[in-house]
Amino acid sequence: MPPLRPCRLLGFLFVWSALAAPVAVAQTSGYQLVGNQLKLPAQVEFESRSDKLKPESESVLHIVKNYLVEKSAITTLRIEVHSDSQGSGAYNQQLSERRALSVGRWLMSRGVDCKRLIAVGFGETKPIADNATPEGRAQNRRVAFVNAALRGRPIGDMPLDGGGQAAGDLCSDRRTNTIAAPTP
Repeated sequence: MPPLRPCRLLGFLFVWSALAAPVAVAQTSGYQLVGNQLKLPAQVEFESRSDKLKPESESVLHIVKNYLVEKSAITTLRIEVHSDSQGSGAYNQQLSERRALSVGRWLMSRGVDCKRLIAVGFGETKPIADNATPEGRAQNRRVAFVNAALRGRPIGDMPLDGGGQAAGDLCSDRRTNTIAAPTP
């Protein structure tokens, strides 16, 4: 029996069997697209009260980078960072903006064009769980990746920033747009 030969076509992996009939096998991309948001297998994590990415976030961020490489029609990906309600609102807003910039810089350092990214902080304004419990606060501390523009046009009549606070211009000097850390 001759060996199987793989061939890629339109995001599927086809394997040619001995009978020369292609069999489609779903590829594992590491993400799901729900609406315009990437659903990833794990969260992007940061050091406590910091914009420093934890090493375990690298594998998730590689999935995002690969998504952008594969999906060139996505001309703007919004990096949304949310916080819990511990600390002041101003502190949480600024921390979420710094974290969004940190994620954007990581992607840029891996070859993603800065023009395809918008870093946005939402602070504590969009909770998805109860901030009264540790579990709820953990769910509220999150990073979301949302398709914001397709072929240069905003998606869904939404502004590119999604209603959050743009954290800074990732295409300008990468360190000059950093926000100083305020006291919590």
